[in-house]
Amino acid sequence: METFRLANGDNIPVIGTGTNTYGKEGNQYNGELNDDFSALQSAIKAGYRLIDTAISYRNEAGVGKTIYESGIERKEFYLTTKIPAKEEYIASKELVEQTVLQSLENLKTDYIDLYLIHHPIEDKDQLKQTWEVLESFVEQGKIKAIGVSNFSIEQLELLKSFARIQPVVNQIQSNPHTWNNEIIDYLLKNDILPEAWSPLNKVTEEQTAKLTEIGEKYGKDWGQVLLRYQIQRGVAVIPKSHNSEHQVSNLEVFDFELSKEDTTMIESL
Repeated sequence: METFRLANGDNIPVIGTGTNTYGKEGNQYNGELNDDFSALQSAIKAGYRLIDTAISYRNEAGVGKTIYESGIERKEFYLTTKIPAKEEYIASKELVEQTVLQSLENLKTDYIDLYLIHHPIEDKDQLKQTWEVLESFVEQGKIKAIGVSNFSIEQLELLKSFARIQPVVNQIQSNPHTWNNEIIDYLLKNDILPEAWSPLNKVTEEQTAKLTEIGEKYGKDWGQVLLRYQIQRGVAVIPKSHNSEHQVSNLEVFDFELSKEDTTMIESL
């Protein structure tokens, strides 16, 4: 697995698996928890080591149990989770601390590789106190890196103005429906890794046809072309599938490189 180097010197896999519908009835985000993590098991078997979860997914504990029971050493995995921007988690420093400690317990680990603020915290004081607690866990070695998710340039600038430890990742939507090019350019210039959630979602039939046409040159399908495009421009990707064949094919993107002509075509979609 290829990696990107983060600003703190750590390496993060360029492809991970999302988990927001794993362990749930009907594979639905809001489905009842059913402890069926066979999709995560097959993803791990396929070779995924960056595992992305969140408190709001309600399945941290199931994700942690599945990883623990995989028989693969903890150091082989790169675990990401996220704290919600909700009062019940961030109203005080004590609540933030309790939340992080609960994540460590849920994930059955003594450290988390990457801890994100899931959505912008609009109140500056709350943002500052939440970040300070995350920084303290980094200093304790219980979190290796900290970052954010769904933050705008303005929100990142605010965070950077008081952060002692700068964010290393901003996880954002990026796909043909919403490329988010402006913020991706900003992130790359500021040594913050852009990480794309839903990189294969919201693709129209017309876009799929064009991507398929490009893929034929390389012996790849449209999804592989789309993932390769993001990786080539320095964006980590977090696709998710319940299909073991799709999980495998999403990893088969390291044996070709898109031409400048093809990347230009994809940018115009």
